Amino acid sequence: MSNYILALDQGTTSSRAILFDHDGQIVHTAQQEFPQIYPRPGWVEHDPTAIWESQLTVARQVLADRGLSAADIAAIGITNQRETTLIWDRATGEPIFNAIVWQCRRTAPLCEQLKAEGFNHTIMERTGLVTDPYFSGTKVAWLLENVPGARARAERGELAFGTVDTFLIWRLTGGRLHITDVSNASRTLLYDIRKGDWADEILARLNIPRAILPTVVPSSQIYGETDPDLFGAPIKVAGVAGDQQAATFGQICWKPGVAKNTYGTGCFLLMNTGAFAVPSRNNLLTTIAWQLGANDVQYALEGSIFIAGAAVQWLRDELGLIADAAESELVAMSTESSDGVYVVPAFVGLGAPYWDSFARGAIVGLTRGSGRAQIIRATLESVAYQTRDVVEAMREDSDLTLQTLRVDGGMVRNNFLMQFQADVLGVPVERPAIVETTALGAAYLAGLAAGYWESAAEIQGQWRVERTFEPKMSADQREALYQGWVRAVGRAKAWATE
Repeated sequence: MSNYILALDQGTTSSRAILFDHDGQIVHTAQQEFPQIYPRPGWVEHDPTAIWESQLTVARQVLADRGLSAADIAAIGITNQRETTLIWDRATGEPIFNAIVWQCRRTAPLCEQLKAEGFNHTIMERTGLVTDPYFSGTKVAWLLENVPGARARAERGELAFGTVDTFLIWRLTGGRLHITDVSNASRTLLYDIRKGDWADEILARLNIPRAILPTVVPSSQIYGETDPDLFGAPIKVAGVAGDQQAATFGQICWKPGVAKNTYGTGCFLLMNTGAFAVPSRNNLLTTIAWQLGANDVQYALEGSIFIAGAAVQWLRDELGLIADAAESELVAMSTESSDGVYVVPAFVGLGAPYWDSFARGAIVGLTRGSGRAQIIRATLESVAYQTRDVVEAMREDSDLTLQTLRVDGGMVRNNFLMQFQADVLGVPVERPAIVETTALGAAYLAGLAAGYWESAAEIQGQWRVERTFEPKMSADQREALYQGWVRAVGRAKAWATE
């Protein structure tokens, strides 16, 4: 048997490659950042070549660093920033435009038009998603409308659309595979999550030809092999899931009611709802979690928070208040409270449960005594408050009470944030021994398909808690702080509306 699984984790700000062994332990990792492109306020793009080259570079690097060859890799699993949208030429593989990133708000006017028509109800019914610029569908429509000649080329079958997973698999297999898994398809605004097919009614309204769409496949299956030239010999490509679904799988949230929160650039809370697509009454998303067998589709409720770790980057890069992310923890703990200061990081609008494309960032509650420490602490606290917003909505939708919250992602190393999260939720927060659960989930999906792991039960025994944060705050204090947050959000909503 080959010794390792290679997980490719293509994120919003960097590409990573992680080698996992049979015990689900990280053997080696490599990471490379790539540039963010901001053509206008609220617009975000990536260079597709930078995405591909950074991902290929780190994949080759982890093998080279360990002296490994393609023969040592049982399979590749892929996980990706979701909703980011690419269209490329089928013949040449050349993108027709930059990738439009999930954070980009350029299609807000189109989304408002769809809502005015009442078409958002059709979209919610078919896809489980709210009508928001976050998702791929309106991005595809924008590209076909605004790139010269794109619509005619698309209708002739010359172009291919894909989210980042599709683009990477296309490149990895030398253009032989144009596929996406069900979890990524369910984030496009174009896929009927109950019927398991592209939604013709939505395609027609957005004027998107079926010819550009990828084939939808399960999340765990041997799809094909990499081009031999990339790694010296072919490697099986056997697992794909959008980053948040992969993290949910990696956190072993396999039973209804079990939830995880990933703290990355954004913050994403998913709760497994089993074989049932639970409709939300509180502006959450009903999404496909993963599909293992031919008919084994699992669903989840999701709350998507646009800005989490990106707010700490803002403190570092734009405000110059900290030298690195780790410093935010030390500064936050240097003051007993944020002294009534709230930061609402609505830099690109607000996600769940508000879905306000026109909200903008705000700092409220400032007094003459407010300083660096209060702003830094309030920024970290905003991540926990946004998470509580989502948890409250999930409780109402599912009639399930959250017992614990499993957490992962880069920000969970911040002990102040994890303790404050437990306090503001009033439930324990469990940090696993391996916090890279996004990549781990992709590895598990690929390894199951390739026979590297024999069964899900074998994987289940590998999950370990590194630390549990127990809530220490009184209920009265918790509610008072949270109500202050709710008032602060009210000041930020609809700010950019003319």
